[in-house]
Amino acid sequence: MAYQEITSASAVLNREIAATRNFFSRIADGLARAGNAISQASVARRRFELVQALQAKSDVELEALNIKRDDIVHHVFKDLFYI
Repeated sequence: MAYQEITSASAVLNREIAATRNFFSRIADGLARAGNAISQASVARRRFELVQALQAKSDVELEALNIKRDDIVHHVFKDLFYI
């Protein structure tokens, strides 16, 4: 004799809704992580380009900006590491 579970239509619908929400929630979380990674990479790239631009300046130009050549990286990243 086969046993068949008879569930109400609302219980099936609730399970399907929960599964669909879970699926889309995982997709949204993944997209949010990807967006954060792209944003952080963009900020890091801009800082790297600023370091390169400052290193390309002459000592006279750096002195006008009140930056020593040895302090360029410190100047660019001071808000992250040197509080």
